[in-house]
Amino acid sequence: MENKWGTESVMQESISSILNTVVAVITNPVGFFKDMPKSGGLMPPLIFAVALGTVAGVVRTLLGILGIGFVGSFGMALAQIVIMPIIVAIGSFIGAAIMFVIWKIMGSQESFETSYRCCAYASAISPITSLLHAIPYLGSILGLVWMMYLLVIASIEVHGINAKNAWIVFGALCALLAILSVSSEHAARNINAKMGALQQQLEQVQKMSPEEQGKAVGEFMKGFQKGTGEK
Repeated sequence: MENKWGTESVMQESISSILNTVVAVITNPVGFFKDMPKSGGLMPPLIFAVALGTVAGVVRTLLGILGIGFVGSFGMALAQIVIMPIIVAIGSFIGAAIMFVIWKIMGSQESFETSYRCCAYASAISPITSLLHAIPYLGSILGLVWMMYLLVIASIEVHGINAKNAWIVFGALCALLAILSVSSEHAARNINAKMGALQQQLEQVQKMSPEEQGKAVGEFMKGFQKGTGEK
């Protein structure tokens, strides 16, 4: 019984600590990064990032179930719960490595661990930015701007980088990522729309008689040959 209550107590403390960190990052990022320990191991920030990634996955799943925003098929929406934490765990190290190089080029003297902690705790906004994806195009841009702001604050308060340089570098990076994000979302939406239209056509064909199906297939082949330039 003692082990049970002890485990529950540890879990409650962990959840409480994560929630307090989320609130601190969102409401007072300057104070959070100024007081953030630069060392202490990778496990605490990794657990934090994975926990927030799981919540973000749940948010995207709910959006998929409700048919809000661009999340692909229903099956893809459900897969978010499993996929997102894994992506976050792997991506957190890749992202931290990239940021470590950027911060080093900008003059930071901090270690990779410090860079990792900055990136991991900046993921506190991921559930909210996932929710913002319900807004076509604008949602992803808002998420990028918010993350850029947190990275600028971390650059200034943790890495001791000049504020002007931080805003220029991360502003340019944010603009580039925003362009890529809008372009990829536009392409993905077009593909999703075409797949939906194709599925509707297949459903209509299934309702036809064998003779009508044969005629429909013949017309499709004629259109295909005309589109490819064959005679």
